[in-house]
Amino acid sequence: MCGVCGCSHGHDEGHHAGHAHIGHGQHDLLVIERDILAENDRHARVNRERLQRDGVFALNLVSSPGSGKTTLLVKTIEALKATKPLAVIEGDQETSIDAERIRATGAPSVQINTGRVCHLDAHMVGHALADLPPERNSILFIENVGNLVCPAGFDLGETEKVAILSVAEGDDKPLKYPGMFAAASTMVLSKIDLLPHVDFHVDRCIEHARSINPEIAVLQLSARTGAGMAEWIDWITSSAEREARARWGGSPGHA
Repeated sequence: MCGVCGCSHGHDEGHHAGHAHIGHGQHDLLVIERDILAENDRHARVNRERLQRDGVFALNLVSSPGSGKTTLLVKTIEALKATKPLAVIEGDQETSIDAERIRATGAPSVQINTGRVCHLDAHMVGHALADLPPERNSILFIENVGNLVCPAGFDLGETEKVAILSVAEGDDKPLKYPGMFAAASTMVLSKIDLLPHVDFHVDRCIEHARSINPEIAVLQLSARTGAGMAEWIDWITSSAEREARARWGGSPGHA
C-alpha cells in the first residue's frame, strides 16, 4: 500500500496528507494506512451511489505499464461507440497522451495526472465524474495508473475491476501480485498474438490466478489482430445489461 511505498510524499491532496507523516513503528504505519483507506472508501461509496443512480456501468482497468490497456481501450471504444454512450477517465502520473488518443475516437475523456502518486483514488475519480459527467445508462472506463500493487487496495466506486496481463510479462504475475488478482473480477490476457514468441504458459497463468481467486473470469485477446475481441465486447455488453437488470428489476432502459 502507499503507506509503505510512500508514493504520495509531496502530494498536496488533503486525503493523502497522512502518507507524508508515517511514524517510526509498524503500528503507526498501519493506523495511517487504515485511515487513508477509510477516507477513500467514503468517497468510493459516494461515487458508486452516483454511478448506480445514473445507470453507469464502470470498469476499472488495472495492469502493469505496457500491458496494452490504452490500445485495447481505443479498439473497444471503436467497437462500442455506435451502440452505447461511453466515457473515459485516464490516470497517469504525467502527460495527457492517453487521453488525447481516447478523444481522437470521439469518446469524452478526462485526464487525471497523479504526479508522484502511483494510483487513482476515489476522491480523484469523484472530481473527474463531475468534470465529465458520464451520460445516463452509459459505460465508463477508468484506466488506472500502470501498477499492480496500490490500485488493488483503492476502491474507486467501480462496478468491476479488470486486471489486464500481457503475455509479454510473466505467467507467474498472479502469484507475485496476489492482491490485484484477488480484487479483480476478471483477468484479460492481452497480446496473445505474441504467444509464439514468448515463454508464457496460458494454462499455468490461469491456474495461478484461480489459486488466488477461484471465481475470476478469464478472457484472452489481441487488440492488434482482433483475436478474442468479440468475446471481450460481448463480456462488457452482457455484464452492463446484467447490472442494469439487477438495478432496475429487468428494465435496463429505466430513465
